[in-house]
Amino acid sequence: MNPRHFFRHLLIAGLWLTSSCLWAQTQLDVRLQPRDRLLRANIEAHVGPIADRDHEALSRARRSVERQAQEALRALGYYQAQMRTEVTDPDSKPRLLLHVEQGQPVRLREVDIRLSGDATQLQVFRVPSAVALQAGQPLDHGVYESARQLLQRQAEQYGFFDGRFTRRELLIDPDAGWADIHLHFDSGARYRLGKVSFTGEHSIDESLLRRMVPFTEQTPYDADLLANLASNLRRSGFFADVRVDALPETAQGRVIPVQVRLDNVKPHTISTGIGYDTDVGVRTRASWTRHWLNPQGHSLGVEGEASVIRQSLGTWYQIPLENPLTDNLRLLAGYQREDFADVTSTRYDLGAAWSKRLANDWQRTLSLNWQEESFDVGRGSANGRSTLLLPGVAFDRLRSDSLVDPSNGYRLQIDLRGAREGLLSDMDIAWLSTQARGLHSFDNGQRLLGRVQLGAVSSNSYTDIPPTLRFFAGGDQSVRGYDFQSLSPEDEQGNKVGARYLLAGSLEYQYPLVERWRLATFVDQGNAFNHWGDQMVTGVGMGVRWVSPVGPLRLDLAHALDDPRGVRLHFSMGPEL
Repeated sequence: MNPRHFFRHLLIAGLWLTSSCLWAQTQLDVRLQPRDRLLRANIEAHVGPIADRDHEALSRARRSVERQAQEALRALGYYQAQMRTEVTDPDSKPRLLLHVEQGQPVRLREVDIRLSGDATQLQVFRVPSAVALQAGQPLDHGVYESARQLLQRQAEQYGFFDGRFTRRELLIDPDAGWADIHLHFDSGARYRLGKVSFTGEHSIDESLLRRMVPFTEQTPYDADLLANLASNLRRSGFFADVRVDALPETAQGRVIPVQVRLDNVKPHTISTGIGYDTDVGVRTRASWTRHWLNPQGHSLGVEGEASVIRQSLGTWYQIPLENPLTDNLRLLAGYQREDFADVTSTRYDLGAAWSKRLANDWQRTLSLNWQEESFDVGRGSANGRSTLLLPGVAFDRLRSDSLVDPSNGYRLQIDLRGAREGLLSDMDIAWLSTQARGLHSFDNGQRLLGRVQLGAVSSNSYTDIPPTLRFFAGGDQSVRGYDFQSLSPEDEQGNKVGARYLLAGSLEYQYPLVERWRLATFVDQGNAFNHWGDQMVTGVGMGVRWVSPVGPLRLDLAHALDDPRGVRLHFSMGPEL
């Protein structure tokens, strides 16, 4: 569709919806010749509601209605409109009829929009060039005002505070039917950002604060940089209130000092929560966080989780590094007990992780983790115990247009770990897990999601590999239609003990129903196995999605094509990517 027609239809629809609400009981009837829904909606919106008036009151309103209708018509270029009003009394319900012959609109003859000054060297500074501003188009006062305001807004956005119009004219000859636009804007010189000063009730060292400033002194002014500064400080978690001011009137030599006022957040936060999904059932969570321990921004936390199949308790100590928002060193210690199908595992961890955002937007995490794990295999199988020192590297890249409910994007995750027998480890081991997710939305709101998971583990003593480093499939985030972690090789006693390899994929189509609700259909396929070439299993189904303020809630009914137990219900929540 032509963009001009699209926006015209969009405006018509908006005005029509507005007027529909206001005019359900109106006593005004606008009749245009020839008919024009946009003009009619504009007149009705400009005049406003007329209701609960008798014949005499409507007669008194005739001149006011005619005057307001003329203003509405001229706003869209109709200066030669002829109109008359009359009051009728059909069925003792008086109505005011407005008859309009709008005639021909005034059309643009000359459009002269010029930009001078330093802004001409800035590619992002746009000169208004809408189709409605081209010669021959009907005059629209709203389009003219938008063009004028666009130049002024950009001047304020990019720091051209001395900018002014050297010529600003809208010349109209209604009798001749033409109009000329002259907008000459001289931006002048661009201002720059100066030194950033921090004040207020805060306890954070200034060197740490300056690492969150996204610009250097003498950087050309850009309001987005100031917004990013405020956002960075809020995201740090150190402050309850952030105020950033850069006032042009305080500039010296076109350099504007930046004033930042900060107020500390409460030092401690305690949070609790309860949730449910069909993988782990009801689970409770609790955490305690000390947001800052010292002026260097070190923080401390304790986290716990409990469900029928998993219980964990952990603590961490975090040190901010070069970029406090993305780079940190975290020391960890924890305990976890978990049921894996027929195996129960108890694990103790002690480690460190160094996270850093790379230049290509990958988040890299280097880790060193010592873990001791004991596991109990049911029905007569041998139990086990392992000690491992696992250095590792993980990469994570997320491209998304929204963290809560994205329309398009992807996420790539790679996690590689290993251990060497004799180096505080009982065995040699190499472990790899990768995952890719993608989401694409079409113009009509329909969406296509894809997911691929791949995992592999190798060791010189496979039977001693702990279950937390083996692979299981099935469940809400794996192959739907099968119970959580129910897809696994079995030992000689028939216990599901986990696999060397994991391969799973999913394709899902979502169709919008009403606002925040979507219908989904999907097919999942995969398995956890010890030998390439083993059978893949498939699950198909459909479900609904509700987009809550914290992310989508998913309810699925899935059928396992390779399991006689048939249909399984899945409920989960969280971001799509």
